[in-house]
Amino acid sequence: MILGFGGIFWRTKNLEAIKKWYSEVLQLEIGDWNGTVIQPQSGNETIFSFFTENDSYFPTGQQVMLNFQVNDLNETLKHLEQLGVPLAKQKEESEYGKFVWIEDPDGRLIELWEK
Repeated sequence: MILGFGGIFWRTKNLEAIKKWYSEVLQLEIGDWNGTVIQPQSGNETIFSFFTENDSYFPTGQQVMLNFQVNDLNETLKHLEQLGVPLAKQKEESEYGKFVWIEDPDGRLIELWEK
């Protein structure tokens, strides 16, 4: 029945600041309609996963966590450093890949993942 995700939508207190941050930091081309289309690429996957309300993987006060897949986490880290974006969680490696966390201007933690 489900073909894939149709989008991710949320509210923000400062639309222009959020658009600018996601454009500069994550290099998403935000259109005049306040969004972007991320085309699937071969080898990418979208994970839909539930966590219990008291799971400690990400803060319990944050109901949803964004995870963006990147080609090269080391290159991404260089880009973040050039912009002065601090890491909210240092690089971790596991059998699932390499991960770091950053925080957007609304205080939302975002996970960056190299598969």
